[in-house]
Amino acid sequence: MRRYEFTKYRAFGPLYRITHWIFAGSCLVLIFTGYYIYNPWFTTMLETGTDDFTVANIRFLHFAAGYIFLGAVTVRVYLWFFGNKQERITDALPINKRNLKNFWGAILNYLYIKFHVPRLGHNALAGTTYLVTFLLSMVMIVSGFYLMFPESASWQHWGLAFFGGQQNARMVHFIIMFYFIFFAMVHIYIAIWNDVMFGEGLVSAIISGSKFLHIKRPEVD
Repeated sequence: MRRYEFTKYRAFGPLYRITHWIFAGSCLVLIFTGYYIYNPWFTTMLETGTDDFTVANIRFLHFAAGYIFLGAVTVRVYLWFFGNKQERITDALPINKRNLKNFWGAILNYLYIKFHVPRLGHNALAGTTYLVTFLLSMVMIVSGFYLMFPESASWQHWGLAFFGGQQNARMVHFIIMFYFIFFAMVHIYIAIWNDVMFGEGLVSAIISGSKFLHIKRPEVD
């Protein structure tokens, strides 16, 4: 029988938690509508008449979710610099000795080689992954607006500089979508895995804002 002793800590503020769910919800809508735009179907019950405009309506949902996604990314960048200690980017990137050690410790942890002591914020491996996700989010935003405003001279200028023609931007936009699908699956799996292995309350933390850390290592009877 394992005995655990925990202390409850406040980890994430309300703005961070709200932004997380807005980011997740907008990603979900963007993925489904984006794939429909890529490969629309025309022989379903949705196409019941000439006034349905299914693809146009799906494009509208996609663009609306894109603006919401942009807002969530903007708030997340703000929290990287002005949020609490656990929300700031410097707490979770391998840019110092403490985080470098945590980065490799997290890898060994997920490989079941050596379990590390959980931390209040994100581990450095997660922080690095979030930075990569942010950079790819910026590519998605720029390519998305490039495709959304083909008549805009300024967006065409930036789009041509980064991607070349719109077909290249469309392909990049579509391929990166699969990264977000993979990221979501791994993210959910690891969050649940951490709760099972360490009892941190990581899943509920993104709702309540609180995590539970060990104050005494578990004993086995």
